[in-house]
Amino acid sequence: MTSTQQRAALQRQIWAIANDVRGAVDGWDFKQYVLGTLFYRFISENFASYIEAGDESVDYAELPDSVISPEIKDDAIKTKGYFIYPSQLFATVAKNAHSNELLNTDLASIFAAIERSANGYPSEGDIKGLFADFDTTSNRLGNTVKDKNTRLAAVLKGVAGLEIGQFEDNENELFGDAYEFLISNYAANAGKSGGEFFTPQHVSKLIAMLAMHKQTTVNKIYDPAAGSGSLLLQAKKHFDAHIIEDGFYGQELNHTTYNLARMNMFLHNINYDKFNIQLGDTLKEPHFGDDKPFDAIVSNPPYSVKWIGSDDPTLINDDRFAPAGVLAPKSKADFAFVLHALSYLSSKGRAAIVCFPGIFYRGGAEQKIRQYLVDNNYVESVISLAPNLFFGTTIAVNILVLSKHKTDTTTQFIDASALFKKETNNNLLTDAHIEQIMQAFDSKANLEHFARSVPVEEVAANDYNLSVSSYVQAKDMREQVDIIQLNTELKTTVARIDQLRAEIDAIVAEIEGEELEA
Repeated sequence: MTSTQQRAALQRQIWAIANDVRGAVDGWDFKQYVLGTLFYRFISENFASYIEAGDESVDYAELPDSVISPEIKDDAIKTKGYFIYPSQLFATVAKNAHSNELLNTDLASIFAAIERSANGYPSEGDIKGLFADFDTTSNRLGNTVKDKNTRLAAVLKGVAGLEIGQFEDNENELFGDAYEFLISNYAANAGKSGGEFFTPQHVSKLIAMLAMHKQTTVNKIYDPAAGSGSLLLQAKKHFDAHIIEDGFYGQELNHTTYNLARMNMFLHNINYDKFNIQLGDTLKEPHFGDDKPFDAIVSNPPYSVKWIGSDDPTLINDDRFAPAGVLAPKSKADFAFVLHALSYLSSKGRAAIVCFPGIFYRGGAEQKIRQYLVDNNYVESVISLAPNLFFGTTIAVNILVLSKHKTDTTTQFIDASALFKKETNNNLLTDAHIEQIMQAFDSKANLEHFARSVPVEEVAANDYNLSVSSYVQAKDMREQVDIIQLNTELKTTVARIDQLRAEIDAIVAEIEGEELEA
């Protein structure tokens, strides 16, 4: 079986488990248990592989907890960021899950112990609360302890049966693939609430390629609205051959999604010392001010959400917003995220940000911010995408590419709205579509009906409107009509009609004459 076939089989298997086990529980509510169990298996096998260190004579799961010395534990936590005793391993618990009447409380104790193992170590912030959403006492699992344990055991058994193979040399990508597959399916089936935290992989790939374009190395990559971490991880997946020197940074407002993002990092073999995901409101309480600037920034922030804006008079003096001289409207925080990203961007890097199209043509404060961006030559490209590429919304969004190292004063506009493949309920970008966009982005060439590089003077004269449609003429898809040929055909048709009418009149006259004679 090829790796592609193996992945497809695994995905079918894991989605069947997710649906069969949840029963009447809403899939969105149940996702934490499937995702959390997959994560529990991953860190267990990852940790056991680390302890065994390739020695086939050692089976960590068979060792008694008592043989673990404090020195071994201390060294393991410093390296892996957490500790799991043999009795706490996923395989150990899953083996007897169906007969364990204390399964739900045992799991709660194990998860608490894993998190607690990092206390006082550098990894404490990365491990703390990881299992907070895996509530083994929740009534969503059942009304009685027996019901809860039955469902938990079924999830453990299902995930244990996944044919992921042995965890060797930290090269197994199937855990990460399975996790991404589950998240994307939950997002696709959850409507708007799911789409808010997950950027589809095909769009993530384009965004990552734009942000990382022609950079052989970056110091670090950052997402100020990290969601489940899919955008950051797409950069890792696409640029494994390059070096992201200091790791992956992100901030997320929603606590559950914040936990998903941290789990996602581990599941893609990013160790705790190579990522830093923080919880909080990026606009009001930004992290990483001491870590900036970043060579690559990727983001799909929430569209047109409300924020405190001018109600906080200190924000106009914030070094993120002060240079523009105006704050984004309180009812539309889009440009607040844009200015935040720009502030965190290095002089050699790029930021690629998904944006609601309205911010590119509306007046007021948003126009003033556009003027600031254009006059200071920060806008490299604006790319309009096809509608219905994201979960939970059919909006045709744009990607804004910011740069602080442009060599000319033109702004590029790309109309990629016709590039999509219809698949199930959503459209998607194929690799060929992404390549077409990237070739245009790289060359900055003027391509009829697709791309155009516009002088700053023209943008300024157009009231700093940055809508792609204002600069790239859409191709006229209406059927072309040959007027001369049409007139010739009309004349022939009219002549034929006149002939038929004459023939009919003659027949009618003949009939009427016969009736008179009779």
